[in-house]
Amino acid sequence: GLNVAPLTIAVLKGLLTPILEDPVNYVNAPVVAKERGIEVKEVKSNDAGNFSSVIRVRVEAGKKVHQVAGTLYNRKDPRIIEIDQFKVEVVPDNHLLLILNEDRPGVIGTVGHVLGDHNINIARMQCSREERGGNALLIFGLDAPLSGSVLDQITKSKHILSVKVADLSKGL
Repeated sequence: GLNVAPLTIAVLKGLLTPILEDPVNYVNAPVVAKERGIEVKEVKSNDAGNFSSVIRVRVEAGKKVHQVAGTLYNRKDPRIIEIDQFKVEVVPDNHLLLILNEDRPGVIGTVGHVLGDHNINIARMQCSREERGGNALLIFGLDAPLSGSVLDQITKSKHILSVKVADLSKGL
């Protein structure tokens, strides 16, 4: 079967590097994970749905579960195709702003206004929702990182449930 160990190690390094002070690299990532009680399961399946191949990462911490799936278009262009229960098509580059919000009119405009007021350019934007009037996920690809005050302003806006950022400017 397919050897997915390099992918597993890359995922561990990517998850651990931003949260630990000690350096995490491709050699020590599995050991660091084990030392911290992180259980790793590799599951292989031939079912990639509408894609030729998909990698899915599921992280469980207590009662919280998050899942991200990705694929390659044309064997070279990475895309995030799923974040939790939301189907998306996100180019994983630069600075991503992920907003879980109530699916209501004006949310995109409010966020765009806050970003514009702080001279932050939106390179890409996408929204995905579970159902009309339910929860939605907004994803903004930004040219610059966000300051804490900008994040606070967005977080306190009407209909915003949570705000997260992902810095992918250093590459995948």
